[in-house]
Order: sequence, then structure tokens, then C-alpha cells
Amino acid sequence: MDSKALTKIQSAALIAIIVVAAVGGGASYVWWRASLPPPEDIRIGICADIDMTTGKGAYRGAELAAEEINAGGGILGRNVTIVAEDNDAESGGDLAVAVNSITRLITVDKADYVIIAAGNVQVMQDVCAEHRKILFSVYSINIEDTQRVLDNYGKYKYFFRIWQPNSTSTMALYIDSLLTLRNYTGFSKVAFLVEDRASVSDMATELERILSDLQFEIVYHAAMPSSVTDFTSYLAAIEESGAEILYPISLGQPGTSLVKEYYDRQSPFVLWGQVNMATDFDFWNITDGKCESITVNGNAITAGYALTSKTLPTRDAFLERWGTMPRGVSVSAYDLVRFILPDAIRRAGTTETEAVIKALETTNVETSMARHFVFTSSHDVMVGEAGPTTPGADHVLIPMIQWQNGTQVIVYPEKIMKEAGATYVYPHWQGSWSK
Repeated sequence: MDSKALTKIQSAALIAIIVVAAVGGGASYVWWRASLPPPEDIRIGICADIDMTTGKGAYRGAELAAEEINAGGGILGRNVTIVAEDNDAESGGDLAVAVNSITRLITVDKADYVIIAAGNVQVMQDVCAEHRKILFSVYSINIEDTQRVLDNYGKYKYFFRIWQPNSTSTMALYIDSLLTLRNYTGFSKVAFLVEDRASVSDMATELERILSDLQFEIVYHAAMPSSVTDFTSYLAAIEESGAEILYPISLGQPGTSLVKEYYDRQSPFVLWGQVNMATDFDFWNITDGKCESITVNGNAITAGYALTSKTLPTRDAFLERWGTMPRGVSVSAYDLVRFILPDAIRRAGTTETEAVIKALETTNVETSMARHFVFTSSHDVMVGEAGPTTPGADHVLIPMIQWQNGTQVIVYPEKIMKEAGATYVYPHWQGSWSK
């Protein structure tokens, strides 16, 4: 055998050795990869009164979102796990319980991010600032919470509000909605009936002052106890005042009794305001249809209006998973876990806190409640501009919904009402609209 042939044989042997080694090494690499533990889950903590309406709603929204994300492969290859601690806030719990619960979420449950659904926001901010954990609020309106971000960014940059619009934004929406109602009806005589809570009373007082400057006539104002069930004297006095519009602000159970009695008396004014109980999808059955024609703050989800491409799929998914319609706090927690936070983490390419904060500050993502969800410079939720000619539906929107024939219909902003093919209707009995 000549040297040339020998070289060929040697070469073939060498190639065979290399192939065997490569295959073996590859198999070893695959085995090694398979033997590694999976990436740790991204843990999102819920600090809320889980047994109560608000806390339960936030938990359900977050849990549903996590299930959907995990089914789609997670975030950066990591699953999402929801952990919870009960802060007892809705049950009148004390501050120590709240501090202990959020501290446990961070130190024991190892939450990477924290959501609060009720309680003292500023105390929670201080705890999260100490631990350098990002904190999201899905149920607060105090503008001072986000003002702290501007006043002391280094300490409070960890805080972001998802929901609700702050008191200033809410006030602007109240005012613009009444201006729109006046355009619909010509009515300008307003009666206020507000729940006897300091925050509500202060808002109502400021609202009256601004409305007076806008040529509305405030003909009646009363504060009602949170436990009231009989509205006979209130409604009689409002009727006597000559009011054309009743603007209630009811955050709790009294709203149901108010609506029923308003209908039974066939009071001669329209009801347009905030009655939290009336946003419930089942409120028609709860009141035996006596909510017909009342108009209250609502949301596109329960009204069945496709504000974004996500709105109705979120509604359907929530109904299938939990058998009930989501409230605003449920949707905001869902949107945070399903869209807002994953978008920021993916753009940041990491879950590292500082990088995620910077990504959150440049958020512009479609959610169930906003065509473009954006944060302000104070880490507050950007709300659609209020104004008769600029309803601003691109950002988070608080529409007014009217109960009509057992369904919720959006009647404000006017642009959205027209998009939905709806109209504002009067009660079927005689009243100011009959003149």
C-alpha cells in the first residue's frame, strides 16, 4: 500500500473518530441541558383582601392572565406564578396587617412584582421602595400617590398606577360627561347625593364649584350614610328642588336601594352619576329591571363594546374561567399581567428591576381597556382627554353606560356612542323631558 493510499485511510479514520466524538458530545450536551432545572418562575404577588369583592377580582384577573401567558410559552421562557397575601384592607384591617402582608410577599413568597388592590398605598410604596420592588396599584385614585414619583423619583420610581384614574382625571371626566348630558337634554339643574366619605365629599364640593362656573345650577346637595336603605326623604327633597339631573356618588350597597326607589317613585329627573353597584353585569336581575334608563360610570367590557381587539376576548375568557363578568379592578389586574408587564419585560430583555422600570416608562401597548396604554411622567395611568370635541378614546377610558332593555349601552363619550350605534333614552314615565 503506498503512502498516498495510507493517507486516505488515515483521513477516513480520523473523520470517523471526529463524527463519533461530535455525536457523543452532542448527546451529552442534550442530556446535560435536559438535566438542568427549569428557569425559575416570574412571581407576581397580590396584596389584597382576597375574600372580598375587590381583592378577589384582582386575584382572578391576574390568575387568568398568568394561565394564558404560560400556555403561550411564558415570558422570556419563564412561567408566571401568582402568589397572594391577605392584607384585610376591605374588612377594616389595621395598618400592621397590611405592612406584614406585603413584607411577606417580598421576603417569604419571593414576589418579583407586587400588585395592591386596596389599602394605604403610600405605606405600601414605602415598603416596596425599601426592598426595591416594583409596585402596581389597580384600585386607587389619590393623586398624591403618583405625585411622590415626581417629588422623589429615586425613592418612589418603583410605583405605577394601572387603575383607577386619579381624582383630577376622574373630576374632568365627571364634568365633561355632564356637559355632554346637557348637550343631549338641555338640562342644567343638578342635585348631588353623595356617600358620606371624606374623599367623596371633597370631590363633590369641588365638582359643584366648577359646574357653577359652567352655568349649571346646583339645586340640592346631601350626604348619605353608607348604611342607608330608605331614600324616601332624599328623593322627595330632590323632587321639591326642581332638579332635572340627579348625580349620585355611591360606592357601596346604598346604590341598589337608591335605584329601585328612584324607579318606583318615577322621579321626574334623570339619574346620571357614579353608582358602583350598577356596573355589575347582573344588576338588571338584582333590581328586577328597575335600573332601566339610569346612566352610570361603567366599562367597555361589561357593555360588550369592542373598544380594542382585546376587549371582548378578555370578557369571554373571564366568563369561561370564572363564570362571571369582570369588574374594572379585575380587568386592570388582568391587563397588567397579560399585556403591560410582559411587554415591558420583553422589551427590557430581562426582569432586572431598573431595566423594567425604564421599559414601563415607555409603555405603549394595546390592552382590554385602552387602544394605547401609556404611563404619564408620574407613573400614573394616562386617561383619554376629556372634552366634547376630543373624547380621547385612545387611552384608558371611563365611559358612561345606560341600562336599556336589560343591557348596558355606552352613551358617553358621544363619539363612542355613535360608533356603537346607540342613543341616549329617557325614562318611560313623565318628567322634565316631557315638557
